[in-house]
Amino acid sequence: MPTKLKSGETLLFIGDSITDCGRREPQHQPLGCGYVQMVADMLTIREPKKKITVINRGISGDTVFDLRSRWHDDVFEIKPDWLSIKIGINDLNQTLEGNTDLPADKFEEIYDSLLAQTVKRFPKCNLLLMDPFFMSRDRVKDSYRTRVLRTLPDYVDVVHRLSRKYKTRLVKTHDLFQEQLKHHKLERFSTEPVHPNSAGHLLIAETIYKTLSK
Repeated sequence: MPTKLKSGETLLFIGDSITDCGRREPQHQPLGCGYVQMVADMLTIREPKKKITVINRGISGDTVFDLRSRWHDDVFEIKPDWLSIKIGINDLNQTLEGNTDLPADKFEEIYDSLLAQTVKRFPKCNLLLMDPFFMSRDRVKDSYRTRVLRTLPDYVDVVHRLSRKYKTRLVKTHDLFQEQLKHHKLERFSTEPVHPNSAGHLLIAETIYKTLSK
């Protein structure tokens, strides 16, 4: 089923390293080598009559605080018809490590403010939110991965609440990977729990494409 995007529209992706995926490196400009490039390729191949502009504004290491710092230039100036946001895992990790104070309630406050501003400025903009994920099923008591998995639902719940509040499309990436990890080892998707390989990015891209078709 084709997406709901119309010819001439702009689809903007913003987020952290998972969205960035090398987009600023010469060999991967301008979309990176991850799910953003894959979604753009799917649109080209599956909907050749449409002329869709796809833009990647992911930056590795970003938190929602960092998104707020560049929201005007990287969102408002682009005036997207469709906006996909993938953020949260750095907020969680940096808070657990004591480097940044972005617990789930502060994460929600800033995220909510960004969405409110965007909806006010661009009421016709179609929003797609992606919850943060962590590719691990670790249950070892007090391991760092277990601590992440114990804390992650608070951030996932924030994204789901905001999706309901603003009536956005939603991609539950954490559930996607947890289901896959019932059948495959982590190495099938990554060498560590945060950054997917090509199979992981393809899983995200396929799900985004399907979500944009609803």
